[in-house]
Amino acid sequence: MTNQEVEDFYVKLKSELEKTTVFPAEYLYKFILPTGEEKKAAIKAIFAHTDATIEEKPSATGKYTAYSVRLKVQDPDQVIAYYKEAGKIEGIISL
Repeated sequence: MTNQEVEDFYVKLKSELEKTTVFPAEYLYKFILPTGEEKKAAIKAIFAHTDATIEEKPSATGKYTAYSVRLKVQDPDQVIAYYKEAGKIEGIISL
């Protein structure tokens, strides 16, 4: 995706969140990462200073790990800020 496409995606996401969610709210993030301690540490570091609960589930082959992160967020901007931070991790897929 180009930078413009990414920004357009986040503008649309913010609009949808404003229409469908009453904040503050619990938000569920879902990420898929290549399995490894470095990737695990990177995703945990993003949510380290929060009360987030993080669940891990390895893929059948063990090549990837799915992460479900539940976190109480205050507004759509906070939701997007965490997505942007997670997006810096190489190989991450945000669902």
